[in-house]
Amino acid sequence: MKIAGSTALVTGANRGFGRNLAAELLARGATVYAGARNPDSVDLPGVTPVRLDLTDPTSVAAAAELAGDVNLLVNNAGIDSRADLLDGDLDLLRLELETHYIGTLSVIRAFAPVIAGNGGGTILNVLSVLSWFGSPIHGAYGAAKAAEWSMTNVLRVQLADRGVRVAGLHVGYLDTDMAADITGPKSDPAAIARIAVDGVEADAYEIVADDLSRRVQAGLAGGVAALYPQLP
Repeated sequence: MKIAGSTALVTGANRGFGRNLAAELLARGATVYAGARNPDSVDLPGVTPVRLDLTDPTSVAAAAELAGDVNLLVNNAGIDSRADLLDGDLDLLRLELETHYIGTLSVIRAFAPVIAGNGGGTILNVLSVLSWFGSPIHGAYGAAKAAEWSMTNVLRVQLADRGVRVAGLHVGYLDTDMAADITGPKSDPAAIARIAVDGVEADAYEIVADDLSRRVQAGLAGGVAALYPQLP
């Protein structure tokens, strides 16, 4: 789709990767709604702040009513509780699923008719390399992102005949607050935002944004032995 002249809503746009995505869309000529639980925290000039809490159906419905001219939805909002799958707080695991899977689906259900009614457009789900690869320190996050990836694949098929393209972005660690304690390589969020928006403009269904994600994607065909060589 053409970004210039489009109208986008980016969830979690008050900071981190979401703010970079909103800035990139603005720079390319889009009108941008910046979704955040606290709209007062949105400090990017040129966007329209929108109160949006993925886990609150009333908030989601109100956002869809307010932003009725959207033809590009970017589902970026998320959390990483670092809850351990074996002994972590089950409420935190539920919150991960409520945010990344149920919450994202709730936003899509609200906005898909809006996008279709506006002549069609695109939904971009910000996924992760961890939807393909399990890491114990991100067990809850990875499980929720895997569910979101599966959802992305299903909705891609379901919404195609309504003129709504569903794309997924796969990327590793980004240099944002969420990964501040990670010491390994991290990508520049502004650079990944450019890659993501390039993919949307090229009508790509799957946007694999960094070398790590490409390596893991290639390893999927090799099964468990390829992805987890440390296992006996």
